[in-house]
Amino acid sequence: MPKKVGNVEIHMGPQQVGAPDDLEGAIVGFIKGAKKRLDIAVQELDSVKIAREIVEARMRGVSVRLVTEMNYLRAAKPATDPFAPLGQHEVNRQIQNTILRSAIPVYSDFNPGIFHQKFIIRDGSAVLTGSTNFTDTGTSANLNHLIIVHDRKVANTYGKEFREIRQGRFGRQSEGLGAAPREVQVGNVPIKILFAPDHNPEMEIMKQMAKAKKRIDFAVFTFAKSSGIDDVMVQVFKAGTSIRGVFDGLQAGQKWAATKLLNAAGIPAFVVRKGAGGVRKLHHKLMVLDEQVIIAGSFNYTRPANLTNDENILVIGDLDTTSAAVRKAQTRLAKYALDEIDRIVADHAAPLQ
Repeated sequence: MPKKVGNVEIHMGPQQVGAPDDLEGAIVGFIKGAKKRLDIAVQELDSVKIAREIVEARMRGVSVRLVTEMNYLRAAKPATDPFAPLGQHEVNRQIQNTILRSAIPVYSDFNPGIFHQKFIIRDGSAVLTGSTNFTDTGTSANLNHLIIVHDRKVANTYGKEFREIRQGRFGRQSEGLGAAPREVQVGNVPIKILFAPDHNPEMEIMKQMAKAKKRIDFAVFTFAKSSGIDDVMVQVFKAGTSIRGVFDGLQAGQKWAATKLLNAAGIPAFVVRKGAGGVRKLHHKLMVLDEQVIIAGSFNYTRPANLTNDENILVIGDLDTTSAAVRKAQTRLAKYALDEIDRIVADHAAPLQ
């Protein structure tokens, strides 16, 4: 069962590889709950079950708008017979056609980088986001998370971003246009929302790490040595903060990865290899600070994610809080995320060599 504290929910999945929560069911259930409007911004959509729920929402009178990444619709080179429904990502194109036939307006991005968002705004009062693409592998084979926040202030913040996206302001084209991020209080849980490249999420992650006094735990799909996050991580580790990280095995082996630098500094690190316990990828972008604060969302720790891609992160919790009620609430959420990192290390990971 997902962890729910007040109006904030955290889902760790997928169940198919031993995680506690049903990611596809959470996305479908969120869409099913729409009464008036769904604004959907997602890198990739190839799940027929999720697509069917989107179409059914439209058929019952919900206003639906959708933005996706173009690369999953466009062929890399002309097919021998372009009229034949074949080739890579054909299911993506079939789903898009179905959605268009349902009179749902669909935009494919204008971003020269990657349109990497994964969020839904429902009825102007709730948001679903996280690391999970709306795909069969994303919800059944890749280690991922979802965050659901029931709050109009949070929905309004994502709504402003969605309007910018619909106007074609992607990546660098949107830089400097968004208001400075601010902390929103959702019950007893402080939440800060940042979009890349407007708000420089990399700097926020570095700032939050510098506040940690005891430990930092993370599980990240792509972590590049160009990010700057690795340099701060080494410095806080040398200053006495305990750090443990889990990487996707394929990404960790790339020449640009931060793994060698972290390994040389003595930071304990683990990798999840493809096929370990049925896992295809470790796809999280997840960090837990001092067992109190979660950083989650779509943002990989890379320079392109910070400067050219379209991304979002949530900082859930506040290490500076003096409120006992806030500390209790954010600790309950952080424990759920930390427990999943523990499980991944125990069930799927091997030490980085």
